[in-house]
Amino acid sequence: MKHDATGFAFTQMLAMQVENTHKRLVLIGGAEDRQGTCMILQEFVRFAGGPRAELVVATVATVSPQEAGAEYTAVFQRLGATTVQTLDISSREDANAPRVVDMINEATGVFFTGGDQLRITRFLGGTKTDTALHRRYEEGMVLAGTSAGASMMSSTMIVEGLPETTPRVGAVKVGPGMEFIAGMLIDQHFGQRGRLGRLLSAIAQYPHELGIGIDENTAAVVSGGEFTVIGEGAVTVIDAGGLTYTNFADLKESECLALCGVQLHILPAGYRFNLLNRLPMPPSHPMTPIYKES
Repeated sequence: MKHDATGFAFTQMLAMQVENTHKRLVLIGGAEDRQGTCMILQEFVRFAGGPRAELVVATVATVSPQEAGAEYTAVFQRLGATTVQTLDISSREDANAPRVVDMINEATGVFFTGGDQLRITRFLGGTKTDTALHRRYEEGMVLAGTSAGASMMSSTMIVEGLPETTPRVGAVKVGPGMEFIAGMLIDQHFGQRGRLGRLLSAIAQYPHELGIGIDENTAAVVSGGEFTVIGEGAVTVIDAGGLTYTNFADLKESECLALCGVQLHILPAGYRFNLLNRLPMPPSHPMTPIYKES
């Protein structure tokens, strides 16, 4: 696959980020099972150390931190984690507090709840907690997020957008994310809320990035240069690396976009996607691409 200079730069950046195979991101599309087998949350607990896990539930995205914190604490304890703490950050002063940094430094896994991703970037961006999260993630701490907590993981994030619409100029607003992984734009509640159009609208602006649309009760587990799909839905991947034509630069607000040469992959549970080569992989042969370019 051919990439322009910008796409090559992002690929190189991603390659540097995934060299550490101990790093693991769990990106959840929202509305994950919290009552039954809780397979996705159970995997997060297992990744973080099982009964030895020291978990932090970060409720910064929600305006109901006590309720969200109590719910996830109860679930994680039921799944076998003996140490679970809730971290409520409602100001940048909180995010620079030594006690908060200490919590992150001691954690083996941090889980971000849903809510508003702008609250996360506004309260955490550039703070001591932000620095601690990046350092501990590089050291192998598991980082997970659901809904807004997943969207903020990338360098560029979707802030808001119109669902169930033809791709149009202005149909989506984007902003800087928390930069735990480069080269992708993450959207959540994807199939359930009809967000294909808004993700395509975002990728039209940033064709060098992969569009990652994650269904509810579904997760993309990123590790070692690829992600694996788990859960009951699918992950949709939009790859505009081979884009041959778009009229984006010529349009006015709300006018329909033309996008030619875009690839789309639908990956259910068990499928993998190689982020460096931009190739889907079947579950039966995890190292073999589903197809090869001629």
